[in-house]
Amino acid sequence: MATDILRLATPGVQGLSPYQPGKPIEELEREYGICGAIKLASNENPLGPNPRALAAARDALTGIHRYPDGNGFALKQTLAKKHGVKPDCITLGNGSSDILEFLARAFVLPDNEVIFSEHAFALYPIVTRAAGAKAVVTKAKGWGHDLSAMRRAVNVRTRLIFIANPNNPTGTWLKSDELEEFIRGLPAHVLVAVDAAYFEYAEEREYPDTIRWAEKYPNLVTTRTFSKAYGLAGLRIGYGISSPAVAEVLNRVRPPFNVNSVALAAAAAALEDTTHVERAVQNNRDGMRQLSKALTEMGLAYIPSAGNFICVDFRKPAEAVNEALMRQGVIVRPVANYGMPNHLRVTVGLPEENRRYIDALRKIMRD
Repeated sequence: MATDILRLATPGVQGLSPYQPGKPIEELEREYGICGAIKLASNENPLGPNPRALAAARDALTGIHRYPDGNGFALKQTLAKKHGVKPDCITLGNGSSDILEFLARAFVLPDNEVIFSEHAFALYPIVTRAAGAKAVVTKAKGWGHDLSAMRRAVNVRTRLIFIANPNNPTGTWLKSDELEEFIRGLPAHVLVAVDAAYFEYAEEREYPDTIRWAEKYPNLVTTRTFSKAYGLAGLRIGYGISSPAVAEVLNRVRPPFNVNSVALAAAAAALEDTTHVERAVQNNRDGMRQLSKALTEMGLAYIPSAGNFICVDFRKPAEAVNEALMRQGVIVRPVANYGMPNHLRVTVGLPEENRRYIDALRKIMRD
């Protein structure tokens, strides 16, 4: 007798849908019979990694028959120096998403609650429900986090709060004073994870560097990634910085050798080349102006963003626009699964990529 495998899964997992990544270029070209497509869907750095990181990755390949340094000593030393923290405050992950999962695995029980905002990163409900806990989704305010609503949702069962700053996919951000006041007012049994994957791109006044608050707030964890501004998305490496006590617990659930040796070497080298990140931020700054100007000229509304992407509002379901863009070889990201069926998210690319998106969109709007 055949077994219904899904019924064997935990109740939380039974209610989940798999995370859907952006469509790969190869898949689009195969599906539509075109070539020369561009991808502006996954918030990657269009400049790629810096040469120093590439050289370190190549050198590390000669040793891939050996297991990596399970403690990531060299990378932790470099990160500790950069951020002014001790190495025992750092947890390394296979992407910063690893750290978010470790938090749920280590601290959240089935009778706990996890709070996050409407229109926030899709991983938060996944790790919450996989832990069997209750997801408490607070209504957004101006497409971003409503900290007052999140504070009102806290109770004795609350164990973890996820805050994306800047938020993906909306690009909204929280100012330093309001975010610190929120963290300061939380009860001791509640941990808060500030997911700062787009930190390097956020140039807005009063945008906070929450790593600097680690010593003041033992229940705070800040996550960062090398996937965005550092251009190492394909190597999947990120980290969390917290109190040593939280890091020690996270490292209890961290799988052995969860970060590969090529990623460790490339990330350490990438940190030493600040010029490349500055170039990426400048490209993003210029691209934001380029895209914003064109969208305004077309009469399209968009959400102001502190990340490397813009969410465009088409005032009606955006499936047809997305389909038309793909037929012109331009991949952007639908965000209906975030409760935003009228929006499409576009990553800031190279100037010529932005121009191609703008030209394709203008053609669609005319037609």
